[in-house]
Amino acid sequence: MNIRQVVVTGQNEVELQRATLDADALKPGDLLIETEATFISAGTELANYTGREPRVFQPGQWCTYPWRSGYANVGIVRAVGPEVKRAAVGDRVFTYATHASHVVYNEKRLVVPAPEGMDPVVAAASRMAGVAFTVLVVSEIHDNPWVAVFGLGMVGNLAAQALQGRGCRVIGVDPVGFRRDLARRCGVEYTVGGDEAEAHAQIMQLTGGEGVQIAVDAVGHSAVVMQAAKATAKFGQVVLLGSPRVPVEANLTELLSNVHLGMKTVRGALEWSLPMYSDVGNRMSQASKQAMIFDWLARGKLALEPLISHCLPPEQIKTAYEGLLRQPETYTGVALVWSGAAGKTV
Repeated sequence: MNIRQVVVTGQNEVELQRATLDADALKPGDLLIETEATFISAGTELANYTGREPRVFQPGQWCTYPWRSGYANVGIVRAVGPEVKRAAVGDRVFTYATHASHVVYNEKRLVVPAPEGMDPVVAAASRMAGVAFTVLVVSEIHDNPWVAVFGLGMVGNLAAQALQGRGCRVIGVDPVGFRRDLARRCGVEYTVGGDEAEAHAQIMQLTGGEGVQIAVDAVGHSAVVMQAAKATAKFGQVVLLGSPRVPVEANLTELLSNVHLGMKTVRGALEWSLPMYSDVGNRMSQASKQAMIFDWLARGKLALEPLISHCLPPEQIKTAYEGLLRQPETYTGVALVWSGAAGKTV
């Protein structure tokens, strides 16, 4: 079978390449999926595309060049191996498969039925909510705490919405005005901007001088983690939702002293640490988290469509990456439409 797939071939280089897929040699747990829509992760994919992720230059890493990018895929199952239990031929499924017209994908990784009637583009875009909702898994939420989410890109915006849905009083923090405006359009009640000192002052004013009980770094920048820790009240939590990649020169003792003296807790929130499926009782898994996201979307509890700015054909992958990188006020979220997906007209 001839397919098309997105490949990051080097630093700032990406192509839609032709390849051959052996669709007749499925392993027992494999599915053959015809892709309808995929969604671009502006964090992970751009970090690898630009080389900000150093492992792209190291042999044998998961993202070493050339790297077949993407991990948000919605499509139709066209064939299954003899031991597949989580989908049948003809099902529309949400998976972590790559940007490709067809994929062979093992069900040991995440396979979740896509809701009937949901636009495949929206279903694929919900992958970013999967990253964001990890904050609900790791945070200890009591009463109705003040929470500050630092960074209102797509993941931060969705994290703010998730926390607000759990009864938190959420403050979205971002120096960029259009991101604050978009967050307010999505229902985030409080937003603050300005430089670090100005943002800190506004947070303290909103919280009566106490700071927030939970501070979330949704940027993935060590300097923002230090800013978040300063805004956190005593006995509070600092949640690292973003993946720090870029080296930062700073006084580490200042950060550790702040955490120590305030008896604060720092929590990692990498979603890949969760099991794919619930293996013990009702323990949260990536599958149950995704099912919750689909439920929230169906009930109108999550504003996702305002964050999807572009639906592009895969032939425009270079335009998509460069737009997300250099025109973030215009390219807030980009889907690739492969087949059958109606999507948004942009």
